[in-house]
Amino acid sequence: MKDSISKPIPRVDAPAKISGEAKYIGDIRFKNQLFAKTVRSSRAKAGIVSIVKPELPEGYFIVDKDDIPGINRMRTVVSDQPIFAEEEVNYIGQPILLVVGPEREMIYDIISKIKIKYRDETPIFNLDEAEEKGAVFTEYSYSKGKPEAAFQDGLKIIEDEYHTGLQEHVYLEPQGMAAEYRDNTMFIYGSMQCPFYAEGALKDVLGWGSDRIRVIQSITGGAFGGKEEFPSLTACQVAVASLKTGHPVMMIYDRDEDIICTTKRHPSIVCYKAGLDRKNQVIALAIDIKFDAGAYSGISPVVLQRGMFSATGVYNFPHLSVRGRNFMTNNVPSGAYRGFGAPQTIFSMEMLMHNLAIKLGIDPLDYKIRHLLERGEPTCTGGKIWDEVKLPEIIEKVTAMSDYRRKIQSNGKYKGVGVALFLHGCGFTGNGEQLIKGKIILKKNGGTVILKVSSVEMGQGAETCLRKIVAHTLLLPMEKVTCETIDTGLIPDSGPTVASRTTMIVGGLLRQASLELKDRWNESDNIEVSRVYRHPDYLRWDNDTFHGDAYPTYSWGANVAEVEIDPITCEIDVKKVSAVYDVGTPIDETTLTGQMQGGIVQGIGWATVEVMNPSKGKLKQHNLTDYKIPTSMDIPEIACEFIENPYEFGPFGAKCAGELPFVGAAPAIAAAVSNALSVPIKNIPITPEYLMELDKHED
Repeated sequence: MKDSISKPIPRVDAPAKISGEAKYIGDIRFKNQLFAKTVRSSRAKAGIVSIVKPELPEGYFIVDKDDIPGINRMRTVVSDQPIFAEEEVNYIGQPILLVVGPEREMIYDIISKIKIKYRDETPIFNLDEAEEKGAVFTEYSYSKGKPEAAFQDGLKIIEDEYHTGLQEHVYLEPQGMAAEYRDNTMFIYGSMQCPFYAEGALKDVLGWGSDRIRVIQSITGGAFGGKEEFPSLTACQVAVASLKTGHPVMMIYDRDEDIICTTKRHPSIVCYKAGLDRKNQVIALAIDIKFDAGAYSGISPVVLQRGMFSATGVYNFPHLSVRGRNFMTNNVPSGAYRGFGAPQTIFSMEMLMHNLAIKLGIDPLDYKIRHLLERGEPTCTGGKIWDEVKLPEIIEKVTAMSDYRRKIQSNGKYKGVGVALFLHGCGFTGNGEQLIKGKIILKKNGGTVILKVSSVEMGQGAETCLRKIVAHTLLLPMEKVTCETIDTGLIPDSGPTVASRTTMIVGGLLRQASLELKDRWNESDNIEVSRVYRHPDYLRWDNDTFHGDAYPTYSWGANVAEVEIDPITCEIDVKKVSAVYDVGTPIDETTLTGQMQGGIVQGIGWATVEVMNPSKGKLKQHNLTDYKIPTSMDIPEIACEFIENPYEFGPFGAKCAGELPFVGAAPAIAAAVSNALSVPIKNIPITPEYLMELDKHED
């Protein structure tokens, strides 16, 4: 943190005014500002033979790889993606160069005159082809018990396979970033989740220290993971442009561009080999997880890890082997998205258990209950369920709310009810929180208190929640507690706003600091208290073997979905979702209920209407006319309740919440569709065409 640096004030044409209006990046205007537009690859895989550039009018610039003073790579988990393409391109939409200037119309005219000659190469477009060609980015495995011996023990063997598709984030505000180089410092403003991620990327690309870089989050209109690692790319691009031109540079995507080139949820194939004993209990399970990472590895290794560590859901299987692979394709890169790999594997696990139960003639919920994890039992990675598991209470409540037991028996054809049980690991995977060492600062300034954290507000209520924790602890009114500007020059790195960690991890640190500040309140008008995160002492994790406590604790949930299927069109109408969650102690129940409702609706979209089919690497659904999301008319009745189960190390007992509601919606809907049509569901999105094919097959 660079405390000596004053707060940045963008140089604008008009004096600042006090207003109640939110000012997004698109609302900011700098003096002598230039605009930037990206020239992108039209090929999925090709060498760049030549680029013919027109003569530029005065005041216009082309910015490309040759203008980067440092490393032409975006820093992330695997820093393999170029800021600007070099000798080759690997997906349609890959950035090659920027055209920068004062007038957008002239920029478009210049772009139309740029001629790029390619040498086409053979691309890979799907997981089957990638596996056949051995195009693997990362591969991991772990095991529990003695799976090989168990499978040789005369068990009944059942094998199955499940598929999930791409998903677009559709945040309300598209990607936007601005850079201004002044006072020997690069100022970056933008819509983002992780300002310190962007700072790290800028250090590599510019070759500078953090003392010359300031990353400031502008008001952010939604993210869902789509503004986790991707803004590091755009931040570097506008920074290099500002450095070259000597002007502030603004780059804001329109919706089509945003969809074409930004990261998506990883498509997946999950394959199972299940071993059942004489009582039809699953005692051995082999799981093979395949994720489509797209053209660059990027953040995919940790997405795969969470998918693997969530692969058995809420169940305890004595003998287990799990293999996970990220495959390279020439599709748009996959990245962070709410749930972060867990929704794909939990959907597959829930549908495996559902379909096994149907095949065995057992009620799916009863079959799932027979396999539930309990306190003290080992997790899939050989850790331990340390805290009380209130799934029985959750199930009892959600079945009563939904009248599940009666409806599962009485629904007629084309009407169905389905249940999903699920969990979500709280915070970063493995020893991630230990590596981050998230730091917070709490500062008393007279009668007010300032929170200095890097947790961003992006519509989820983080600012309200964190201020509430501090205000409640210090017995202060909320208006006396404020948040410092999210500016890497003014705040410590308390970690990124991801992994459902904000309330539990950052809020927990603020609670600890508030208790100290409360004891010291009368010492002075100016007191500063800080805290750095450390795991509870009892947790153990080996990152080489993937053995131990993958997460400090878990949040749990159950959804019951009710659907009707149109017998002519096979369209799915989700009528109602009943949901019960254990997120520890809710800090702000109104905000939390909104999070749950939003997550459910997003899950409904992934399960039903959000179809994104690349054709030879090109997205056919590249605008909001073709890519459908649930509208207000598609939102069902949602009944949402909570079970209190305080976590010892969370603020007032709070655990994670933000990603949990997304995880359960899709498998509950798929189970309900299966119940309505008496067919096994193995793929999402569940389109009318898919259901017609299933019906034809059943006939």
